[in-house]
Amino acid sequence: MTITRQDAWTQDEDLLLAEVVLRHIREGGTQLSAFEEVGKALSRTAAACGFRWNSYVRKQYQAGIELAKKQRKELRKKIGIHSSGMPQQALTKVEEKSSTGNQLTLREVIQFLEQLEKDPSGPNHLREELKDAHHQLKTLTEENEHLKRQLKMTEEDYRALIGIVERVKQNINLKDYAK
Repeated sequence: MTITRQDAWTQDEDLLLAEVVLRHIREGGTQLSAFEEVGKALSRTAAACGFRWNSYVRKQYQAGIELAKKQRKELRKKIGIHSSGMPQQALTKVEEKSSTGNQLTLREVIQFLEQLEKDPSGPNHLREELKDAHHQLKTLTEENEHLKRQLKMTEEDYRALIGIVERVKQNINLKDYAK
């Protein structure tokens, strides 16, 4: 049995929640899957993550949410997927057919879908591009985390160095006083 936390949320946990939800929005995923991912990482329930997002964190990230939605729209446009989730070329053919006043038959829809499946630039190609994009995003995220850790260590080293310099200055001033 997994124990779920019920303690207060920290700023780091809020930040993780925001990062994951915004990533899911950008990639066209659901907020529920984001809450589940964060819940596993923080040993909290998806419901607790959803409640925290909706009651507190979301309000602080309105601009980020709008940007993520814009990026999602641009990504879909780039890979040729309409906001409905249908491939753009499929939607165009359906619109052409309906604009002539003809109704689509089930047979025509099936034929179209079969052609779309055979098309090398169809859904399978898009899945591969999406898989590559996910892999690249994962790689860049890992690199970003590595760089954040390096920056934190460098900042700690810098603070330690400044502390040493300050102590040396104080010792020099004390020696001057003693003379």
